[in-house]
Amino acid sequence: MEENQNINPEDHNNNLPEPAQKQHVHEANSSNHMEEDVTPDSTNNLASTPDESSDLKFSNRVDLSDLSEAVEKVKNELRKVIVGQEEMMDLLIVSILANGHSLIEGVPGVAKTVTAKLLAKTMQVGFSRIQFTPDLMPSDILGTSVFSMKNNEFEFKNGPIFSNIILIDEINRAPAKTQAALFEAMAERQVTIDGKEYTMERPFLVFATQNPIEQEGTYRLPEAQLDRFLFKINVSYPNLEEEIKILEGNHHRKNAVPESLIEGIMTAEQIVRHQETVRGIVVEDNLIKYIAEIVLNTRDNANLYLGASPRASIAIMNGSKAYAAIMGRDFVTPDDVKYIAKAVMRHRIILTPEREMEGFTADRAVNQILETIEIPR
Repeated sequence: MEENQNINPEDHNNNLPEPAQKQHVHEANSSNHMEEDVTPDSTNNLASTPDESSDLKFSNRVDLSDLSEAVEKVKNELRKVIVGQEEMMDLLIVSILANGHSLIEGVPGVAKTVTAKLLAKTMQVGFSRIQFTPDLMPSDILGTSVFSMKNNEFEFKNGPIFSNIILIDEINRAPAKTQAALFEAMAERQVTIDGKEYTMERPFLVFATQNPIEQEGTYRLPEAQLDRFLFKINVSYPNLEEEIKILEGNHHRKNAVPESLIEGIMTAEQIVRHQETVRGIVVEDNLIKYIAEIVLNTRDNANLYLGASPRASIAIMNGSKAYAAIMGRDFVTPDDVKYIAKAVMRHRIILTPEREMEGFTADRAVNQILETIEIPR
């Protein structure tokens, strides 16, 4: 009954409820009629008030227009070559905006390396590709001090790690001591050589690929290194329709190199600015508690031998912020958290031997956890 009193008589035929702004104006108008006589001039003013209020528009508290435009351009550039794999593209872009590294896992030939190279090409920044092999040494990655006959002193020669975007292909083919050389660079964005610290230029991001089925000549990544990756992205086979588009695209490109079709979109300064914008995305207190409950559940879960660390909590929060931003929102929702949680935790948790023998997967364990925790309203 109260809602009907707030609707103009002329609008009785319209069953849709009016916006709150118009209802408020009608209430104000009716109170004016009761208190004083309305002159023709004032009638015109009152009549124009609803039209003005209908033009009110709500905008984000954080300006995401530049970021959204840049993300769409980057995706369009990738789609010139990459067919499907939308989840991989989204998560890679999210990892860039969240200033985190990504581990890409999939069988050979599903465009893991190509996607990472093309994404790096859309960024007008330094790029290094490192092919990991069993005989690779830490100095081959970090660099080494070389004696200069000209200056009569040792000079440090930068290794390929000193760039903005690093693509490590087949990361699980290098032994433990070479893997350990990446720990400091990935976690602290710096390298210590001969007691001297060398800081990486922003942005500094590592994309690494690995093959999950091949065992010959490979090494299991240390848990400490896995924890330094923001996401583990699983890449699957394309479906029939996507497979046909891949063949057609390859046929029409003929001898064109895929990298030659990609144009640069964002500079280093723009990437850093977008990363700072993402930090301003709103996360409500109940969502922070929701994230904490999800991670805490992994630590006393009967299916898991090892749960997630506080670094995982921070990764879920930062990843959710970046995902909300590319979706055009300045606030995080529970769905953002649920979507990001699997990519953040699948490489951080370890199943119990019994569950692993039963074919239970990390993704299934995370899904069960998400189903048991109440979603905040």
